[in-house]
Amino acid sequence: MFNNDINNIVNAAISGNRRALSRIISYVESDHAETSNIISSIKDRIWNAYRIGITGPPGAGKSTLTNELTKLFLSQNKKVAIVAVDPTSPFSGGALLGDRIRMNDIGTNNDVFIRSMATRGSLGGLSKKTNDVADILSAIGYDIVIIETVGVGQSELDIATTADTTIVAIVPESGDSIQAMKAGLMEIADLYVINKSDRPGAEMLQTALSAMLSLKNTRTNDWHPTILQTVATDSKGITEMMEEIFRHKIFLEKDDALQNKRARNAKLRVKEIVESILREDVWNEKRTNLLTEEISKVLEGKLSPYSLAFMIVNSFNKA
Repeated sequence: MFNNDINNIVNAAISGNRRALSRIISYVESDHAETSNIISSIKDRIWNAYRIGITGPPGAGKSTLTNELTKLFLSQNKKVAIVAVDPTSPFSGGALLGDRIRMNDIGTNNDVFIRSMATRGSLGGLSKKTNDVADILSAIGYDIVIIETVGVGQSELDIATTADTTIVAIVPESGDSIQAMKAGLMEIADLYVINKSDRPGAEMLQTALSAMLSLKNTRTNDWHPTILQTVATDSKGITEMMEEIFRHKIFLEKDDALQNKRARNAKLRVKEIVESILREDVWNEKRTNLLTEEISKVLEGKLSPYSLAFMIVNSFNKA
């Protein structure tokens, strides 16, 4: 049964209480037992917002791009929520970077909600709870949810399974590493943004990116990513960036492409949730103890890792 206190907090958040919204997000981040009920209670509104992912290597100016892009969305009368996924503090387990430190000029706007989240060891650069938080923000009434991810390079590919439009931000100095990035981070972009393009090497980088994209096997009806140059600190190129996001949105809304993309992403998410539930169920106290008791035999060469794994799996039949 849904906890009445939490139900009241959810209703307060939906009514516009920002403190209640922060509390609900904190519940979800902490793996509260009511998380699944919270998401279930808003299930009919979780797809209302358009989700934009901004990713790229450290120093690409992702926070500045997010800040400037948010100002433009506000000028279009859009309510914007920003989820800034940061590295986890080794001491507190919380996010290392403070959201409002980076976005002071928009943080006080009533139509903007900013939340920092810690990756908590997630290898893909996204907190495991980012999707849940995006669902909540969508249900609360935000038109745009921007997910700005920690810049960890090629392992950050899971942003493409969360966002409707994925933006990869790079800087002119990235030119030498384009080939290394090609098989990973560079494959997920719906839009490439060369930020800090007033620095030397921007044109060379754009040429390299264009050459790389020309080698991709794409069909005529596929989306062809655009390469934009921006200087976010001067607001240069941000309008074009917003227009390109809207162009991609319109493209996806034709022929159910957006629905199909969200269906693929939702499938992956459900699989991850199932695996998480099963993992918790598998490693109960009995099987954890069995692993601890028998692991010495693996080290002594009396049991192979496979043999011990089969022992643990076979314990299901004896449960």
